[in-house]
Amino acid sequence: MGALAQDDALERDTVVLKFGGSSVADAERIRDVAARLVAAREGGRRVVATVSAMGETTDTLLALARRVAPNPDARELDMLLSTGERVACALVAIAVHDLGHEAVSFTGSQAGILTDAVHTRALIREITPVRVVRALEEGRIVLVAGFQGFSRETMDVTTLGRGGTDATAVALAAALGAACEIYSDVAGVFTADPRLVPDARRLEQVSYAEMLELAASGARVLMLRAVELARAHGVPILARSSFSDEPGTWVHYVEEMEQPAVSAVTHSEDVVLFSVEGVPDRPGATAALFQAIAAEHVNVDTVLSDGGSASPGLSFATAHDEAAAARLAVERAAAALGALEVEERRDVGSVSVVGAGMRSHPGVAAKMFRAIDREGVDVRLVSTSPIKISVLVDRSAVPRTVRGLHAAFGLGEEAAEGTAN
Repeated sequence: MGALAQDDALERDTVVLKFGGSSVADAERIRDVAARLVAAREGGRRVVATVSAMGETTDTLLALARRVAPNPDARELDMLLSTGERVACALVAIAVHDLGHEAVSFTGSQAGILTDAVHTRALIREITPVRVVRALEEGRIVLVAGFQGFSRETMDVTTLGRGGTDATAVALAAALGAACEIYSDVAGVFTADPRLVPDARRLEQVSYAEMLELAASGARVLMLRAVELARAHGVPILARSSFSDEPGTWVHYVEEMEQPAVSAVTHSEDVVLFSVEGVPDRPGATAALFQAIAAEHVNVDTVLSDGGSASPGLSFATAHDEAAAARLAVERAAAALGALEVEERRDVGSVSVVGAGMRSHPGVAAKMFRAIDREGVDVRLVSTSPIKISVLVDRSAVPRTVRGLHAAFGLGEEAAEGTAN
């Protein structure tokens, strides 16, 4: 199936290339990106590129806004943060011109990226790439500012949230019938984070389903929403490094027959655990709490409910950057439900094993928990899906849990292909 995905991508006459912030961090790297675009164009393909802001620009702008005001207005924050990608796009276009090729840069709205009206984490609703198509027909290399769009409802600039340039690239590829290549500072999808596990292996291919679970549980190679878009529109993605010629990892439809039980171990230290006590024991009370959380656009994971008392409690996990919104949501829910006691823990992390073969390989959970026990790690919460098992543990225990599980499932460089069962 990997060869089929590659053949399909190479047969498409248009390619969308995405470059992360580290790929355009300085003038030299910007020239390197421009050279890649020119090489693709000279190879006979129509070329669209979308780039992130240079280096740490987004973090710098966000920190500046928070020095001006502790809780910046969301609309103005989008206006501010969207400038980083525009700068990077224009600079890459200038570098392409210097190499003797025609290029044009567009903002998200100029490229026809239309979103809902939610600021700082908008969802793409539609792409009408009229100007992009016209520029491609004129033989130009097109640069599109990533991470941003435009709401017809409010006529405002919006941003797509962390990693949003991945979503921009995949959505453009879907709209143009193009192939999609995602360039970053990693060489593809690995069996674990190589910074924690030195013998982690690069995977040649990963199914959409596996990549969705990996992205949701901490792998930072691709944005979760970008993978969702790719699966929905059948866009094969090649994830590879800007800094080497390694072949990368294909993310696409994979025949799941005889897949290994576990393909990778992933982790996240970007976790906050909320424990809420005093939720009334009546129909609709828990739903009201989570409706309040949803109204703040907070994504919740690993929910555990204790319904054995008159005032049952529940626990849920969310990402650090959504913790403030989650806290506000609980406070608002308390106005309708009565006093709630809330404990917020930031000393936890999640570790997950992911594999499409879990459906047909019994014993994965038993092997996982035996390995965790051998490491002397206490598990706080457990969540599962058909192809993933996740645990919440003390943050200090995350590295040894990842290494222990990686070894237990035989995922390292020394493992023979197909033995990770």
